[in-house]
Amino acid sequence: MDIKNVTVIGSGVLGSQIAFQIAYSGFKVTVFDINDEALVKAQRSMVTLTKSYERDMEVTDLELKETLSNLIYTTNLETASKEADLIIEAIPEIKELKINLYKQLATIAPESTIFATNTSTFLPSDFAAETGRPDKFLALHFANQIWLNNTAEIMGTAETDPDVFETIVAFSKNIGMIPLPLYKEQRGYILNSLLVPLLKSAEDLLVNEVADPETIDKTWMIATKSPRGPFGILDIVGLNTAYNIALSKDTDDSKKIAQFLKENYLDKGHLGIQSGQGFYTYPNPSYLEKDFLTE
Repeated sequence: MDIKNVTVIGSGVLGSQIAFQIAYSGFKVTVFDINDEALVKAQRSMVTLTKSYERDMEVTDLELKETLSNLIYTTNLETASKEADLIIEAIPEIKELKINLYKQLATIAPESTIFATNTSTFLPSDFAAETGRPDKFLALHFANQIWLNNTAEIMGTAETDPDVFETIVAFSKNIGMIPLPLYKEQRGYILNSLLVPLLKSAEDLLVNEVADPETIDKTWMIATKSPRGPFGILDIVGLNTAYNIALSKDTDDSKKIAQFLKENYLDKGHLGIQSGQGFYTYPNPSYLEKDFLTE
């Protein structure tokens, strides 16, 4: 199977990064979102990403110009799907939204199109039936700051065609990722199976007024020599994503976290790095100050 044209559905923090990285790797990428306002934000995100790639990857102006020329934007799902060899879904972590999307895609995408979900909390089998092509459906999960944290966790279902799985493994290499195949379904894959409990524990400490974000992060950073703590990580992930994940868990403590995030951050427009304000203020968060770990 040969992948040339890729569609990314959802142009949020990670969706924009996925689209940009694939375009940077020489593929034609169509970015779909639900309205023009979202696509304008996506185009602004792409410009911001050029600066990140210039700083961190030392890419040339010509490479960045070619990357941007590989990106097409649309609010028409049929247009976005009609020539796609691969569709990557990166919409919010709300199960009903994803199910409705796959039901639409099942009727308009070519039969040969592979579907991949970037879901961080659900299993691909949660949506396989709605895709209309369970043999061509799997999960392809990327880490935030994709150009630096270049992992691609690949997880199929019992119905995923092995050839499709291997096609996505090869595609991941072609876009500069390190493929990390999973041999059975695991909610949270490898990365989030390790990371989410850490972030949840940090949120519990904050919501239950045990300590403030800086103290919690400082503890983790000093003890583990990590470059950032859980709240620094949450700012990268995006507080809207953290909110949706907490809201999807039917437990009292998760509901408490979701309410806390909404009232103290989301309602104030504090979404993390993407908005310039989250648990920290950007572009110069206090955890990067030289004396953060010594006071």
